[in-house]
Amino acid sequence: MDSGRKLGLIAGNGKFPFLVLDAARAQGLEVVVAAIREETFPEIESKGAAAVHWLSLGELSKLIDTFKAAGVTRAVMAGQVKHKQIFSAIKPDWRLAKLLLSLGTRNADSLLGAVAKVLADEGIMLENSTALLEPLLAKTGVLTKRAPSAQERKDIEYGRSVGRRLAEYDIGQTVVIAEAACVAVEAMEGTDATIERAGELMRSLALGPEGETSTLSRALTVVKVAKPAQDMRFDVPVIGVKTIETMVRAGASCLAMDAGRCLLLDGEVMTRAADGAGIAVCAE
Repeated sequence: MDSGRKLGLIAGNGKFPFLVLDAARAQGLEVVVAAIREETFPEIESKGAAAVHWLSLGELSKLIDTFKAAGVTRAVMAGQVKHKQIFSAIKPDWRLAKLLLSLGTRNADSLLGAVAKVLADEGIMLENSTALLEPLLAKTGVLTKRAPSAQERKDIEYGRSVGRRLAEYDIGQTVVIAEAACVAVEAMEGTDATIERAGELMRSLALGPEGETSTLSRALTVVKVAKPAQDMRFDVPVIGVKTIETMVRAGASCLAMDAGRCLLLDGEVMTRAADGAGIAVCAE
């Protein structure tokens, strides 16, 4: 098969890589998977890729050599790589160590952007990870049976203003609000951990020091935003049924996201789970 029909897939964790692999194969592409040992689900081996190569997070040279040997000239990144892995589990090879030393800031955009440039310099162009999954991008409107309440609308508006500033500095993309009070913001821990932390905080506030009930509502609104200049090649906001399950445990009642710039991985399953829990989900 000619190189134009080949696609390299740099696979992180979650279902996102599986969806990209299925969509690429449906278009007749031969997919060569570079699976990140610390992140990728082992089931990727049985999903019909032309080849699956396992490598560790720090092995940038091995990634390049693997794709070159397979004749890959274009690739996509799909699936989360936990930010904290970059600082804990990673053992950089010489090429990645050099790249890390050149960075002014070590956030997701600067690191992945630098990796994309190194790949491009080696003749491997990184493409938008959502290009194969346009139908899964959140569409404008209320996605569940229940629409956000007036209070939840206020929380969404406030959450978006906070989230936009947070995303502007590439710190995180999720904000959790209760009655126009910012309960938690995402940093390195990821969306689910942020929601769980917000739930723990609200449970701790349920009773005051004298045992009286808190005046602050425990109902949480989760707002997930894209970055102002979101690079759709990587770190795309993703929502799935696991997000809803985490919200249920945390006592969250509403989820808002950016239409057209956030992927819904579980579609109808996620919507049914939200409806069953009485959670309002909307995209704007």
